[in-house]
Amino acid sequence: MKVKIINNSPNPLPAYQTKSSAGADLCAHLSEPITIAPQERVLIPTGLFIELPEHHEAQIRPRSGLALKHGITVLNSPGTIDADYRGEIKVLLINLGEEHFTIQGGDRIAQMIIAPCIQAVFEPETNLSETERGAGGYGHTGKQ
Repeated sequence: MKVKIINNSPNPLPAYQTKSSAGADLCAHLSEPITIAPQERVLIPTGLFIELPEHHEAQIRPRSGLALKHGITVLNSPGTIDADYRGEIKVLLINLGEEHFTIQGGDRIAQMIIAPCIQAVFEPETNLSETERGAGGYGHTGKQ
């Protein structure tokens, strides 16, 4: 699939790091470093603008290494970019770690996954079919 992209940053286009990677890395587009304090949220620009095909979305997800080593994650994970959005891709990061973390321009900060979307047609009903699970929600199957 081809996705039209405008890159207003000096960074490379989003790239898959291995042949079978699901996500393409996004880099920070910063004129100066940003330090994120513990529990602080920041919106990081990428300098990227995309045109997705209709019925597709871009999902913005955390990078596992940043999450494991530093507690840096995407706050609204996964973030969704709709096919009709034409603004700059920005990544909402939060520092869940205990140390300040500095992001430099060009740092890989998140990954983007392109996925198909289906829009549902919602039909009002008064009853739903029965299942074995029923209304069992959070934790209903226990720990083991």
